[in-house]
Amino acid sequence: MVPKYIKENAHDTVQHLEYNAERSALFIPEYGRHLQKLIDHVVLIENRDERNKAARYVINVMGTLNPHLRDVPDFQHKLWDQIFIMSDFKLDVDSPYPIPTRDVINLKPERLPYPQKNPKYRFYGNNITSMINIANSWEEGELKSALIMVIANHMKKSYLSWNKDTVTDQVIFEHLYELSDGRINLSQSEEELSTTTDLIRTNKKMSNKAQQPLPKHKGGFQKKNNNNNNGKKFIKKNHKN
Repeated sequence: MVPKYIKENAHDTVQHLEYNAERSALFIPEYGRHLQKLIDHVVLIENRDERNKAARYVINVMGTLNPHLRDVPDFQHKLWDQIFIMSDFKLDVDSPYPIPTRDVINLKPERLPYPQKNPKYRFYGNNITSMINIANSWEEGELKSALIMVIANHMKKSYLSWNKDTVTDQVIFEHLYELSDGRINLSQSEEELSTTTDLIRTNKKMSNKAQQPLPKHKGGFQKKNNNNNNGKKFIKKNHKN
């Protein structure tokens, strides 16, 4: 029989309700409030053996909540680290792994040093300087000469990507001479770079290929032509005997 609603008891009922605004923040929200309360209860168990047993039970529950991570290396190690984090490092149990500390968990990685140099010719990119330095470190020979020509052609293509107007080989040679600190001088070279037309055409092909979507079938799959008719359709004719 359903108990009759009594207005005088409504206030007491409301007092027992919990609101998220009044609850403590979850250390790992993915596990939910119930598992957090379970870990808080394990922390309060006085008997160490019972506390160890309860902690292992919680680890098993956490493992069942993440079945997709069972094949991940050190999966159990990760779970033990998480249970200590969720207990706010108050859990005192025998762990098969080193117990993490608050300082180690909150340790922030060192900031990566960003290049502070502002290159004069930014349209060539920063990698071109590394390529030039590698070319300067090689011994004189056909291999070094071939690498220098590759670098020069790449510089010309990068220049045309930034500036659609034509550019002469002499301008590229002057920039290469400046970027190499005068160690690479192609001003007297008889070999020519790729033509502006070819490089612009290559840049357009690469740009169109990156933007062009793949043709899809109605079902969302890429449509393939499995016949050998080159797209031709043949109509079957009825022959009278």
